[in-house]
Amino acid sequence: MRRFTVVALLAAGVLGGCGKTTPHYTLAKTSACLQQAGASLGGQLDFVATTATGGATHARLRDNSLTLVFGQSQGDADNIDAAYRRFRSSNVGIDDVLRQQGNAVMLWHEHPNDADLATVTGCLK
Repeated sequence: MRRFTVVALLAAGVLGGCGKTTPHYTLAKTSACLQQAGASLGGQLDFVATTATGGATHARLRDNSLTLVFGQSQGDADNIDAAYRRFRSSNVGIDDVLRQQGNAVMLWHEHPNDADLATVTGCLK
């Protein structure tokens, strides 16, 4: 019986590690990449961004700008996404400018073109 318990625990540990893990992005690593890509960082943050548990920055790219906000967890990012949806202006098509990837939330100034979106998502580290 004891041998079975040990084998069962080992199998559970191995199988538990087989699932997908969501990447955990950080402000520091992502900011460094964005600066190397030519983005300008800094500026005033909105209320939601100032409450982010993983930090936030404003980034200006060649054709657009965005507020990039990080949660410490996927759940935190889900809450940030929900806050932006709740506090949006009635004339803003939020689904067009708000994106979430893992624990990162991107609120674009206007609809992102493919190049800007690829730069930011490629820099999420």
